[in-house]
Amino acid sequence: MAAAPLLRDAVEADVPAIAALYAHQVEHGVATYEYGAPDPAEMRQRWRYLADRGFPYLVAELDGRFAGYAYAGPYRGRIGYQWTVEDTVYVQPDLHGRGVGHALLQALIERCTGMGFRQMVAVIGDGDNRASIALHERLGFRAVGVFRGLGRKHGRWLDTVQMQRPLGEGDRTPPSSTAVAWPD
Repeated sequence: MAAAPLLRDAVEADVPAIAALYAHQVEHGVATYEYGAPDPAEMRQRWRYLADRGFPYLVAELDGRFAGYAYAGPYRGRIGYQWTVEDTVYVQPDLHGRGVGHALLQALIERCTGMGFRQMVAVIGDGDNRASIALHERLGFRAVGVFRGLGRKHGRWLDTVQMQRPLGEGDRTPPSSTAVAWPD
């Protein structure tokens, strides 16, 4: 039986590994529409922005090494979206299929639910990313829309899949309070 990933909150010392994994995806993949990989200083600033506002930012380790990361952040900046978060999950390419993404996303869902968020949205930056779509479906997300040709990267137009999952009571009851400090 394969070992389960060890999950923990990201710390500043994780930023170089996070930046390297993200840089690989920027340069070679289409999960993000950034063209130039941010340097570790920029990734540190992005991590700090979310961590300082109380959003969960998790790291996975597998067999003693950095395996991936996941975080939840604001879905949109308007105050009326304050109970909705967007998830982000990245896994080392050589560790796909080992349960890292599932463990990270499951933990992120649980953490966000416990914080009082009511909806989680996945914005999948490539309509052909069957693995990410299947991962989200296994954890209760449903497709709510596809934006055709919304982005362009590596010489091709890309569809963007939007998926959604209720957290806790979802939209069945009013929220009791704001979950985190909302973006400025």
